[in-house]
Amino acid sequence: MANLQSVPKEPESGETPDTAATGTLPIWQWLVGAVLVVALGSWLVWLSAYVQRMFIEEEIRGACQRVMPDTVQRCVDTVVIQRGGARR
Repeated sequence: MANLQSVPKEPESGETPDTAATGTLPIWQWLVGAVLVVALGSWLVWLSAYVQRMFIEEEIRGACQRVMPDTVQRCVDTVVIQRGGARR
């Protein structure tokens, strides 16, 4: 019986399709990822500022309701102005 050896098959072209695309694809992935991170981060900062402002306004409104039940809105406006924030 003859001894048989397997011969590895050589690639037909010098480059494989995977290495050709990896030179430019990660740059676009990084750019898209960076844009998404900046967009998500800025949205989260806006959301946290909005929620914080709503909680503070709710606390002010509750305190004004306890102290001055007849003029709540006037009290809220005065406290907001005194704290340095514009309500509207």
